Amino acid sequence: MRRISMAARDELVAAIAGRYAQGDRAERGRILDEFAAVTGFHRKHAMRLLRAGQVTRRCGPRPGRRIYDEAVREALIVIWEASDRICGKRLRPLLPILVEAMERHGHLQLVPEVRTRLLAISAATIDRALRDIRQQAGTATRRRSAPSAAIRRSVPVRTFDGWNDPSPGFVEADLVAHSGPVARGSFVQTLVLTDIATGWTECAPLLVREQRLLTEVLSELRKLLPFPLLGLDTDNDSVFMNETVRDYRKQAGIEFTRWPSLSQERPGVGGAEEWRSRAPHHRLSPLRGSGSRGGTGALVRRDALVREFLPTLVQAGRKDA
Repeated sequence: MRRISMAARDELVAAIAGRYAQGDRAERGRILDEFAAVTGFHRKHAMRLLRAGQVTRRCGPRPGRRIYDEAVREALIVIWEASDRICGKRLRPLLPILVEAMERHGHLQLVPEVRTRLLAISAATIDRALRDIRQQAGTATRRRSAPSAAIRRSVPVRTFDGWNDPSPGFVEADLVAHSGPVARGSFVQTLVLTDIATGWTECAPLLVREQRLLTEVLSELRKLLPFPLLGLDTDNDSVFMNETVRDYRKQAGIEFTRWPSLSQERPGVGGAEEWRSRAPHHRLSPLRGSGSRGGTGALVRRDALVREFLPTLVQAGRKDA
């Protein structure tokens, strides 16, 4: 049975409450049965409503319910800006960490009452408190930048058969995750550049998967290459397919291509993966504990040692082929 609206229920109570009060026992029973059937109320609740005769509903916010004042809102805005304007659902579990870190570094000073209320705020209340400032900022979402899908469509696809004997300087780039058997939490990743023509390989660790950090590491690897970087071929990972990396390669004059997605046909991909697997860094065993931040130094020292013997290793790899 279709339920009626709350406004219709209130009008119905006002219309039949008089008859209910003046009727005898049998009449009140019939009115109560019809009212309960129409509204869906329990008989006891319907009886109390009809005896009262009028439903009074409070308008506006409930008094005494507002516990998050302007001080809490101002502190929340500061933390929201520091978190790169993420949504309330993602910001809520980060609040204890961000508050502690910003207070430790002197970016935030909160009195105990404000701090307690800020740490008790819910994700829905965060979004309501930030509604006005988001409208003033001109964005209700985190970013107005183009999604990675649009940038991915603008990057041409190149298969392994499409290289046509390239000159040194066209490399394939990939990230190697040092996460162990479980890819959960924060762990170090290594950016690997493998030249298609020579097999020359350069590696550098990344503490976090972040596009600007990726371009900075890529600039350092370009200084180590024995030839200029002419082309960059990557997978469809969003850490590569974004505006930051696109603008960087345009400014540096680097040709940018991508591998086909897994749903597309990839002719010759077996040869490409075989060539990358013969790269010297891929032949080394993973270092114990290299996935943590403390293991980054070990990765840097390993890459420097490999680089010292890289010409010999590349030549050995070409003989094995």
